[in-house]
Amino acid sequence: MRLPAPVRIRRMSAGDVERVVEIAAGLPDAPHWPISAYLEAMDPRHRPRRVALVADGNGGRVVGLAVASLVAPEAELETIAVAAEGQRQGVGAGLMRALMEELKAERVTELLLEVRASNKTALGFYRALGFVETGLRVGYYADPEEDAVLMRFRLERGAFDPSQKA
Repeated sequence: MRLPAPVRIRRMSAGDVERVVEIAAGLPDAPHWPISAYLEAMDPRHRPRRVALVADGNGGRVVGLAVASLVAPEAELETIAVAAEGQRQGVGAGLMRALMEELKAERVTELLLEVRASNKTALGFYRALGFVETGLRVGYYADPEEDAVLMRFRLERGAFDPSQKA
């Protein structure tokens, strides 16, 4: 899937953090991290090291974000969020494609994640990208208490293609 013409993916910068927090706050299923967590995600000295990306829409306004932590040969998707105005336009898939290319350059071979069992939209998105379910963490989430579905995607097969299966 191609990104809409005016959208581009780039590394997150400190100037993006206020908008990133705003996007996450507007999405009930997104993690609501403090500003300091996003600043740490961009700090190359912080451990674990992270890749933090944003998607710019019309006029350079940030419409999406993705953050993954690196512990090669694995990475964990910590968050991906797309503002309401950018949803269902390929922004999320574009962020995942760019993130996976960055992770492959870091010699990561598997991308892992967990998602609320009730988040059917996210589960469908990850499955469509080729993630497979690998387990369940019972009672992992609080407020409300809920199970986490564990998923993974193998990166060692060349360029990311949403139609490939893990």
